[in-house]
Amino acid sequence: MKWEQLYSNKRTGSENKSSGGSDAVRTSFLRDYDRIIFSSAFRRLQNKTQVFPLPGPVFVHNRLTHSLEVASVGRSLGKAVGDAIADKYPNAGDDFREFYKYELSAVIAAGCLAHDIGNPPFGHSGEDAIRTFFRDLEGEAAHRFKTILTENQQRDFLYFEGNANAFRTLTHHFNEEAPGGFKLTYATLASIIKYPTDSLSGFNKQQLITKKSGFFDSEIGIYKNIAEALQIPKLDDNANVYARHPFVYLVEAADDICYRIIDFEDAHRLNIISIETIKELFLSFFDAKEGYDSKEGVANSLDKIRDDNQKVSFLRARLINLLLNRICQVFMEKETELLEGTLSKSLIDYLREEELALIKRIDDYSVKHIYNHRSVVEIEIAGYNVIGGLLKEFFAAIIEQRSAKAKKVLQLISPQFVVTGEPDKLYYDIQSVVDFISGMTDLYAVDIYRKITGISMPQLR
Repeated sequence: MKWEQLYSNKRTGSENKSSGGSDAVRTSFLRDYDRIIFSSAFRRLQNKTQVFPLPGPVFVHNRLTHSLEVASVGRSLGKAVGDAIADKYPNAGDDFREFYKYELSAVIAAGCLAHDIGNPPFGHSGEDAIRTFFRDLEGEAAHRFKTILTENQQRDFLYFEGNANAFRTLTHHFNEEAPGGFKLTYATLASIIKYPTDSLSGFNKQQLITKKSGFFDSEIGIYKNIAEALQIPKLDDNANVYARHPFVYLVEAADDICYRIIDFEDAHRLNIISIETIKELFLSFFDAKEGYDSKEGVANSLDKIRDDNQKVSFLRARLINLLLNRICQVFMEKETELLEGTLSKSLIDYLREEELALIKRIDDYSVKHIYNHRSVVEIEIAGYNVIGGLLKEFFAAIIEQRSAKAKKVLQLISPQFVVTGEPDKLYYDIQSVVDFISGMTDLYAVDIYRKITGISMPQLR
């Protein structure tokens, strides 16, 4: 891969049109950011669980606030790396310098903004609930699922993946005539494909690129167009497995930095973690040298702050800044592997040995005290029941469309999600049901589940 070929303002659904645009204020890549942030799919993230249950008396992050913060860190990463690339290749041309010096930050910010847009309600338990439902199919439903769908199509549901669903959300036109979905640029879309493979070749954890999947069977053609345009190499002639686009590593790093630190901030506000624990873990990242980022200097500034929540906010900001600068160094150090498509780990996994040990301490502490906290476990169980219950009703309605109940249930699906009822289009009908449910907010999913199961009675409105 080559830096000058890895960006393009070509858009899905508008491949044969000029994407230069006449907007004197916003570039193509800034328009990507705007299209995402003004979309209803993005707004719905405000009521989707990040880690802790929503809503509550204490503010904690939801998917929307998390995505905004990741985008902020991603923009800084994109700016720092873009400057470094532009300065390293001063004779590469005006377009090259313009993109890396001024546009890469917008691409990475937009990619970060969209990275969770395909996640279903109730966090990762929502993904697990969808997978579990299809793995537990029995009788006629299981028979039709296995005989009508190809193996790759089956795995789209058996191994349902929010990353692949994000790509579908951004590129699929659903019930609209105009193709292309959000019509984002190829550069922005390529930056969110963490696992550039389909479901059949994915979920092989021996390699980073096949750890999960990045696109469903229905979007393979779209990704192939992007890969061809940006000259992303295919790694297997007999499978849909591609090299990672270098920009992906920056989007991933922004998320890796944010969720580790910000989950601690939420846990502190909920009195799950003490300020002493956070100070001990976070301050350990800073060197015992003199200067702005010295451990002593940060500790002295921290001691001047009275409010514990403000102390955590201060530590969060300083640690994000420190890790941001380290990630930029790693990215440029690994330039050759990035362009060869051979970088086998996330950028954060290339930090110094002592920093990796601290990251592991944070991860271990999070698993024990945050991700297995009672409130988190409760909402995960709720996710299984609600998502599983909704799929049971809507999937049954697809299989038994002639029954009176099935006809009524299908009326509840938004017209945006087309259910054909044609036997040979079962894959697409199931996708429409999963699209409908995965796009729900937590509260809407609970509300409609209660109503269709008779737990609560609907009211006239």
